[in-house]
Amino acid sequence: MKKNVLITGSSRGIGRACALAFADRGYHVFINCRNSVDRLEAVAQDIRSAGGTCAVLPGDVSNPDIVRSMFASISSACGGLDVLVNNAGRAYFGLLTDMSDEDWRSVIDTDLSSAFYCCREAIPYMVSRKMGKIINISSMWGTAGASCEAAYSAAKAGLHGLTKALAKELAPSNIQVNALACGVIDTEMNSHLTSEERTALEDEIPAGRYGTPEETAAMILLLSESPSYLTGQIIGLDGAIL
Repeated sequence: MKKNVLITGSSRGIGRACALAFADRGYHVFINCRNSVDRLEAVAQDIRSAGGTCAVLPGDVSNPDIVRSMFASISSACGGLDVLVNNAGRAYFGLLTDMSDEDWRSVIDTDLSSAFYCCREAIPYMVSRKMGKIINISSMWGTAGASCEAAYSAAKAGLHGLTKALAKELAPSNIQVNALACGVIDTEMNSHLTSEERTALEDEIPAGRYGTPEETAAMILLLSESPSYLTGQIIGLDGAIL
């Protein structure tokens, strides 16, 4: 029987690479995005063309009602999830004093609250089976903080706290919760950078390059199959920049 995974924010970048990697490993993949439904359908086509199986669940995971509806569909299809990958995220670049209330709420809701909503829906099924993996996609800025990315840094720091607390809560039920704190990954989230800024940032990374979505997905897949004693960890994937 196939295992089931939900990957939020999977129309592009890390999420897309994860969807393809899990499908290639034999998982039935539930893919999700908020706006780019055409791109999400293209991911589904790529999975199916390669012989994999998936289901498309578009929706805003920062909305708890939509998350409940998504999980109702998952429950009807397969009962529940073996793996949850909380990948949905957005960034805001600019001074804190220039942020509107809505900008702040949007970043916190997308990067942190969405993980809470999805975990809340996924956990009961996992507890009933005494097994499950939750992987939160975070950032090195959740540990170090980044100038002009205060909301993003705060949300990811909160995600680290959620990861550690939930791991302790769920360990007696044999459910592992870990976070991957990514460094600079070459995705559209960095498209605001000029070529000069990209080069300068790359020069700061001891590994001498940006990470790729594919190697990030490979690490997430490893975490989904890691020993059950590995839980509550914030694992860096950052080319030794921290």
